[in-house]
Amino acid sequence: MKTISFAIPCYNSAAYMDACIESCLACGDDIEVIIVDDGSTKDDTAAKADEWAARCPGIVKAVHQENGGHGAAVNAGLAAAEALYFKVVDSDDWLDADAMKEVMAYLRRQVERRDPTDLVVANYVYEKVHENKRTVMRYRNVFPEGREFGWSDVGHFNQSQYLLMHSVIYRTDLLKDCGLKLPEHCFYVDNIFVYVPLPHVKSLYYLDVDMYRYFIGREDQSVNQDVMYRRIDQQLRVTRTMIDAVDLPDAVPEKKLEHYMENYLSMMMCICSVFLRMHKKDEDEAKLKGIWSYLEERNPVLYKRVRRSAVAVGTNLPTEVGRKIGMAGYKAAQKIFKFN
Repeated sequence: MKTISFAIPCYNSAAYMDACIESCLACGDDIEVIIVDDGSTKDDTAAKADEWAARCPGIVKAVHQENGGHGAAVNAGLAAAEALYFKVVDSDDWLDADAMKEVMAYLRRQVERRDPTDLVVANYVYEKVHENKRTVMRYRNVFPEGREFGWSDVGHFNQSQYLLMHSVIYRTDLLKDCGLKLPEHCFYVDNIFVYVPLPHVKSLYYLDVDMYRYFIGREDQSVNQDVMYRRIDQQLRVTRTMIDAVDLPDAVPEKKLEHYMENYLSMMMCICSVFLRMHKKDEDEAKLKGIWSYLEERNPVLYKRVRRSAVAVGTNLPTEVGRKIGMAGYKAAQKIFKFN
């Protein structure tokens, strides 16, 4: 069995996908790299995928599909994955070679175990290439080091320490067995990827190495403020999916995980609320009322808890007061997360 499958969603990615693929291939011969061409038409992404597959038979797979968005590409990568572990690497990002030596050493030891670790976590780095700045996101205060552990051993997550797609490596069968399927034609599905499977995770391992390099800077990037506002309907769709997917608190018996997931959902509600308060539009106010009503109808207990949370407080208040509180929260989040 291969050690890890790297899925690389590609959509018109010819200008930068080679560097990403090369960073994955540097991890060794006991891997597979699944390049998912998500209906690219504006460049030679599809041809590049086939060239890599021909150049590295038995390691690189090229999957071609009609355009379905990032979620559809991740779904296709997972469906094709045959290795013990699964990781998504976006085509404009890359893996750090030195860090991956330690990560791969641990993953290879799991191949020999009867019960390999469910979730392996490492650091990621925001790379603001055009500004020559980088911010490392670590979990030293959250996870024990040097041993496998469970949710009861986890410490306190700060607001900047949520698990993101960049920091996680799942056991492949865990994702397949829990039936993970991301929405198509929708951005921000990575939130579902690092939320819905967590109740199925029983064992974790943390490596304090800077594994994933996350490129920040393109004008069309999904975390750009203006882009996020234009795509608010997709953010709402993802949030509703998360509300429906996990019945908090009943579906999560481990209290520390329950608390983490509640905070994560609170963050999602905060993001939706903040962007719906950026402009004084009646339709945005209706959408804001709608998402909070959706949570209240689906899960009244969780609704009351999320409303009281430090993350969401103020963002669902009506009138100009709520808008100002929401914008202040967004500016604080920018400083914490360094995302745009």
